[in-house]
Amino acid sequence: MTTSKTWAISNAIGQFAICALAFSASALLACANAAGPASTASADKKFLPIPVYSIYPPVKAHQTADVALAYGRVVNGHYATAAAASKVWRIAFLFPHMKDPYWIGCNYGVISEARRLGIAVDIFVADGYNDLVGQLRKMDEAIAAKYDAIVISPLSLTANNSSIAKARALGIPVFELANDSTSDDLTIKVTTSLKSMGIDATQWVIRDAQKRGLKSINIALLPGPSDAGWVKGEVEGTREAAQNAAIKVNILDIKYGDSERIEQTQLAALLLAEHGKNLDYILGCTGCAPAAVLPLKEAGLSRKIRLVAFDLTSEIANLIEKSAIVAASDTKGVSQARVAINAAVNFLERRSTEAPHTILIKLGMLDHSNIANYAFDTSIAPAAYIPQLSYAPESKK
Repeated sequence: MTTSKTWAISNAIGQFAICALAFSASALLACANAAGPASTASADKKFLPIPVYSIYPPVKAHQTADVALAYGRVVNGHYATAAAASKVWRIAFLFPHMKDPYWIGCNYGVISEARRLGIAVDIFVADGYNDLVGQLRKMDEAIAAKYDAIVISPLSLTANNSSIAKARALGIPVFELANDSTSDDLTIKVTTSLKSMGIDATQWVIRDAQKRGLKSINIALLPGPSDAGWVKGEVEGTREAAQNAAIKVNILDIKYGDSERIEQTQLAALLLAEHGKNLDYILGCTGCAPAAVLPLKEAGLSRKIRLVAFDLTSEIANLIEKSAIVAASDTKGVSQARVAINAAVNFLERRSTEAPHTILIKLGMLDHSNIANYAFDTSIAPAAYIPQLSYAPESKK
């Protein structure tokens, strides 16, 4: 790389990083709770049965949910609302962070269902996907506090496994929410087909390119942190869809990094400085895709390069309405959180004779064609929702 090109890229990244500072934690909360197409959810509403795939053994050891989907016994059905608990169970939730609207949606799903079920919950939040040590420490705290159950959204496919095994050895059931791992000590995994998330988003891109008459396309990915299970699913699914496409799909670059706004803005600026003139589409995660909007605009490439999200948040829905993002696959974070807390209560209440190994929430897909009637309350917190980190029934506090 020449000295002048190196300087140009560094200068672009610096400028975009400065602009990205405007997106502080408070600004993200504002985006998460902004009015718009995603503001139709209603607090304390009893949710409708959720379309799911329930996967039962036998499954392969130390593998992902997508491998379980391929080899386990799969039952296509719905997950229904659990009855209120017979006692105030205490459940700990471990989130990677609360930096973007996706986890605010999960927070809403947990807190609203805890209120309806009549149980106590505490949400322990790490500082991001670079804070594995912090999440492991919070897991130790939850184990020491002797919660009745723990629900973890692991930062890593493998690095959380020993702490999950520790909790199980001490008699604490551990459930998985959203982020996948290869632990065999989980009571139930609740997630989606993370590979299908990548496949669906990429297949939308391919269909869109064909409608435009393109015979080949160049794409790039901003998938998130490299060791996270959902990121591996996004990338694997994208590669599979690209390989099987009816047109030529060239993946020019994949830039990994924490999903927080400033880092992703920097990565998007670097991506555009290196490949902008050749790109047709960028696919990015919940924190990544919105972070690319400003760099695309400043580079004058918003009309040339179409931006697609691997998942859906209120911010992404609003950006789709404004055509800054053209489409998003949807892992339905609120539904995942609802199923996870309901599954934990059903297990603690001993209501099921055979619990599934994995519950996969079925995906959705949002673009301009269905934005007017999309069921946003399965994915996004209500507009006025204020996140909280704990809940206990008033009479039991």
